Amino acid sequence: MTRRVVAVVACLVLVAFGFAVLSIGTGDYALAPGEVLATLAGQGSKADYLIVTEQRLPRVLVAALVGVALALSGAVFQTLSRNPLGSPDIIGFTAGSATGGVATIIVFGAGTVTVALGAVVGGLLTALLVAALCGPRGLRSDRLVLIGVGVGTVLVGVNSYLLTRSTLEAASQAVTWQVGSLAGRDWGYVWPVAAVVCLLAPVLFGYARPLRMLEMGDETAIGIGVDVDRVRRVLFVLAVALTAVAVAAAGPIPFVALAAPQLVKRLTRQPGPNLLASAVMGALLVLAADYLGQRLLDASLLPVGVVTSALGGAYLAWFLLLGRRRPAALASR
Repeated sequence: MTRRVVAVVACLVLVAFGFAVLSIGTGDYALAPGEVLATLAGQGSKADYLIVTEQRLPRVLVAALVGVALALSGAVFQTLSRNPLGSPDIIGFTAGSATGGVATIIVFGAGTVTVALGAVVGGLLTALLVAALCGPRGLRSDRLVLIGVGVGTVLVGVNSYLLTRSTLEAASQAVTWQVGSLAGRDWGYVWPVAAVVCLLAPVLFGYARPLRMLEMGDETAIGIGVDVDRVRRVLFVLAVALTAVAVAAAGPIPFVALAAPQLVKRLTRQPGPNLLASAVMGALLVLAADYLGQRLLDASLLPVGVVTSALGGAYLAWFLLLGRRRPAALASR
């Protein structure tokens, strides 16, 4: 890690913490940042402590953990596919988890555990389907992104069909969950997501070096001594699991997995997946989107998925415009 990377990570952590404090202080019972910090330090009133620790802190922690999971997953998939559009929300894995969650809500009801299990199973089954459709080369196929986009499109249609065949109450619950929201998240959501992220993230960081070698191409990685097929399978499973858990906790939140690794590359100016910086950037994006969703409209709260969709659309347009300018600049030289 260069000094620039360390500085970028430190700045991202500070900004993310700032958004977390602002988000905790936002609501009908408003708290100044100083009051939030005092309460977190155990020096606030009983009312402040109840509001902060029981109602708002769990939501902030879920937002940060979901952002970390999505960003790490996006960094892995973009490296494996060697494509900046190779994120789980683009290549269908998020849609698969959403299909599992929607199907579970319609069949079994909107229970927290059942929806989470449905989202995880849906994401894993979608990943197996995409890997099988890639052909003999499997995860080494250059068709991974195209096949994933096709499968994701089909699953979006499946989700719409399931909603039309359900009752009004179940459809309302499914649509609310499918938008992507952090409303009502309590400690019951925090601990499972924290356990999975804390278990899988260190394993993923342990594969940081071979993951960086894969970005240079399979032939180069094999020449260095990387077991390409095994590493790809392990990383694929880890990334799919992180995506499924994030969707299970907060619903499908788009564009975070796509944008976080690319933004980090531009800030650090470093090649490779930049796992640590990407994880912090993912937490920052979800925290910022959740805070903006609570502050943009006075009349109602915007779900975090709506905010990330709007910001992600603007980012994607900027990314495509930047890609068009680079060939023109090179041609002028």
